[in-house]
Amino acid sequence: MKQERAVRTRQLLIRSAAEAFERHGFIRARLADISSSAGVTTGALHFHFANKEALASTVEATAAVILRHAARSVQQPGANALQRLTGVSHALADRLRHDVVARAGFRLNCGDGPHPGALDLRGEWFECIRRLLTEAGDHHLLAEGVARQDAAASIAAATTGFEVLGRTDPAWLSPASLSCFWRLALPRLATAEALAALGLPAGETMRRPHDVKILENKN
Repeated sequence: MKQERAVRTRQLLIRSAAEAFERHGFIRARLADISSSAGVTTGALHFHFANKEALASTVEATAAVILRHAARSVQQPGANALQRLTGVSHALADRLRHDVVARAGFRLNCGDGPHPGALDLRGEWFECIRRLLTEAGDHHLLAEGVARQDAAASIAAATTGFEVLGRTDPAWLSPASLSCFWRLALPRLATAEALAALGLPAGETMRRPHDVKILENKN
């Protein structure tokens, strides 16, 4: 019972800290407010965390676990690299939109925290993009003339922008916003054969630009 209570207290403190860091930033967040919001004393907070820096590091580490689990959860057997790339982007955006610990930890790790640490969550995402585009190229899924490095840089820049814009307007991290981006990007990235096999989480079927024009002309 004592161990369960300690685990529960620690989880409450992590969430309370995430809410405080998101609302006030690392520097202005106060330990007294964090402990009060968690319903514990400041002494109980210091039993679990030596200082605010340790608390921030734990929020970052917890965010890493949440986001990595979200990325792994959408790795469908048999799905090609481009399908997995879109799936991971949606899974990460969903966690950033709905989970305050994931959101605050990611922001702390991306420069809002007290100092750079061993984690590099944005770097992990960029490496995931590069790896999946390399796999897509090796399996002849990329359209002729698409440079993998250029594609990776563009996707990284766009998805990073969604996260930054989502800090003030969560709609930027919605499935609709991300699907809109992929509907624009994928027809430029994928071969006709690869595009025909792709789908977005919302269930839309991807079309190449000339297919859209043909449909418009028929109407």
